[in-house]
Amino acid sequence: MNVAAHVKDILINVLQISDDTQFDDDTLLLGAIPEFDSMAIVAVITTIEETFGIEIDDDEISADVFEDFGTLTSFVAEKV
Repeated sequence: MNVAAHVKDILINVLQISDDTQFDDDTLLLGAIPEFDSMAIVAVITTIEETFGIEIDDDEISADVFEDFGTLTSFVAEKV
């Protein structure tokens, strides 16, 4: 399973941004993408849980997880 590809698809769909948006590990998320607000974070978390069949506890969520694409992908990969 390509976690990064799935996370990219989730971000594109939830944030409703262009399909050709490029993400690499250093792509900033929180504070850098205007569509990535608190409601989007909740939607991203929910979609990640549904897509990967995992459960994310509230105490696991911090701004650090959503700092950039690499940290988010690593977080998801550790949970899978």
